Amino acid sequence: MRKSILLLILFILGFSFSSISCKKKEDANLKLPHKINAFSKVKSLAPFDSTLVSSFFTKYPDLQKYQEETTELYRKRNYQYIWFDTKGILEVSHLLYNKLNNMEDEGIKATIPYKEKLDFLFQNALENQSANVNDELLITSLYFFYTHKVLKGIDDKKIAELGWYLPRKKQSYVNYLDSIIANPSLINKNEKEVLNEYYSLKEVLHKYRKIQKENSWNPIVLDSSTTALKLGDSSQTIAQIRQRLFILEDIATDSKSAIYDDVLATGIKKYQKRNGQLENQTITKKTISSLNIPIEDRIKTITVNMERCRWIDVDVAKAKELIVVNIPSYRLTYFKEGKPVLISNVVVGKDMNKTVIFSADMRYIVFSPYWNVPKSIIAKEIKPGIAKNPNYLAQHNMEWNNGTVRQKPGPKNSLGLVKFLFPNSNSIYLHDTPSKSLFNEEKRAFSHGCIRVAKPVELANEILKDDKSWTPEKIDAAMHKGKESWYTLKNKIPVYIGYFTAWVDNEGVIHFYDDVYQRDDRLATMLFEE
Repeated sequence: MRKSILLLILFILGFSFSSISCKKKEDANLKLPHKINAFSKVKSLAPFDSTLVSSFFTKYPDLQKYQEETTELYRKRNYQYIWFDTKGILEVSHLLYNKLNNMEDEGIKATIPYKEKLDFLFQNALENQSANVNDELLITSLYFFYTHKVLKGIDDKKIAELGWYLPRKKQSYVNYLDSIIANPSLINKNEKEVLNEYYSLKEVLHKYRKIQKENSWNPIVLDSSTTALKLGDSSQTIAQIRQRLFILEDIATDSKSAIYDDVLATGIKKYQKRNGQLENQTITKKTISSLNIPIEDRIKTITVNMERCRWIDVDVAKAKELIVVNIPSYRLTYFKEGKPVLISNVVVGKDMNKTVIFSADMRYIVFSPYWNVPKSIIAKEIKPGIAKNPNYLAQHNMEWNNGTVRQKPGPKNSLGLVKFLFPNSNSIYLHDTPSKSLFNEEKRAFSHGCIRVAKPVELANEILKDDKSWTPEKIDAAMHKGKESWYTLKNKIPVYIGYFTAWVDNEGVIHFYDDVYQRDDRLATMLFEE
C-alpha cells in the first residue's frame, strides 16, 4: 500500500525523479535528506491518532478549507503517514514543496498559508528526522491547497458571478487518488487533469514573461503627422514595428530595416489575424495601439484564460461531434472526431444583450423558420413602430399570433432560411440572417443574444452529411420552401458557447481577442484576491 501511495503522488505531481536536476536556481541547493526509488519498499511508520486531525486544523485555521478532504484521505488510508517514513521526510515531499514554490509558473499568484513554517520544515530537513503529525498534516493540507489552485480553480459561486454557466468539471481529488491506488495501472495513463489548451497557454506565458524580463517592450511611436504607413514607406517607426514583430515571432528575422517591405507586410497580416483584426497591409494608429498593449496586460490575459481552462471538463474534447462558439473571437468551429470540419464567422449579442456562456445539446434543425419575436423586442421596437406606422407589420412580413408577433418565413426573415435549436432556458440558438454584411465587420456584437452564422448552409449540410434521408438539394429546397418544417437530429450534438480572450491554435500560435463583455479584469481581481 505504501508503494502505491508513493507512485500515486509522483503521478499527480507530474514529476519523475530525474526532474530534480531541472529545478530552478533557488532550489538547486535544496538538500534532500534521503532518496528512494519509486518502486522500492518503504518501511512505514505506525498510524497516528485520528483525533489529531481536528486538533491540527484548530491550530492552523487558515487551512480549515481542506479539513474535510484531509480527513477523508486519512480515513481511507487508516491514518498512515504519506510524507514520512522511518528515515524521515520523503523526497516526494520535496517535489510538492518545489511545486508550491513555483505556482507562478501556473499563472497563480497566491500566498501560501504558513509559508514560514513550511520553509523551516524543508530547509532544515535531516536524515532520520522524526515524523511529526502536524508536519504531516501541513504538507497534506498544502497538497490540497495546490490542487485546488492549479487544477480546480476558483469556486462555483464566483464563476457564476462572472456569467459562466458551462458545466464545471467535477473532480474529488481524494476519490481520484483512491481510484489510482485501487488500480495502479492507471498510473501509466498519459491523461491530464486540465484541458490541453491550459498547457499551451502555460508555454506562451513562459515566453511572455521572458520578454518582460528582457525589458525589450519599448513603446512604438508614430509621427503625429503620419496617419498610416503603407508598403514602400520609410520611417523609423517601421524599424520599431519590425523589432516588435520579431519579438512576437510574427517574422523570422529582424533586418533592422526602416523600409516597409513584403516581409514586414506578411508579419503585419499574421499579427492582425491572430489579434482578431481585419487583415490588410496598412499600418494605422489602431495597429500601433494594439502593438503597444503592455506586456503585463498580455500576461494577465494569458493567466485569466488559463484559469478558464481549469473549469472545463477534459472529456468535452472527446465528444464525437462538438460545436464550439467562442464569443470574443466571433467564431464557430464544428468538430468531428476532434478535428475541425467547419469554421464560420458569427455575430453575437451586443453588450446590453450579452450572449450567455453555457452549453446544451442541438436536437433540431428548423427550415424556413418563423421568427417568434421576443416580448422585449415587441415592447421596445414593434409596438412603437406600429404606433407610428399602421402598416408596420405588413411591411416587415409580420403577423399577430396568439397575442404575440411572429415574422413569416422568407428570405427577409430575421432568422434567414434556417435555425439550429439546442433547447435552453436562455432562448439562444444559431441561425441564418439576411444581414450578411455584418460578417465582414471586425467586431461583431450586434444581435439580441442569439448567434448568427455566416455559413448556415454549410453547417446544415455538414450536420446532415451522414444522414441518408438528406441531400444538399433537399436541404436547399427545405430552406426555400417558404413553409416552416422541423427535423429532429438522429444524434444530439453538444454545443458549447465559451468565452476565451486568448487561445493557442494547433500550430502553437497565440491569438488574442478583445474582451467584448469586459470579463477579464473582474476575473483577474478574483484570482489575485484568492
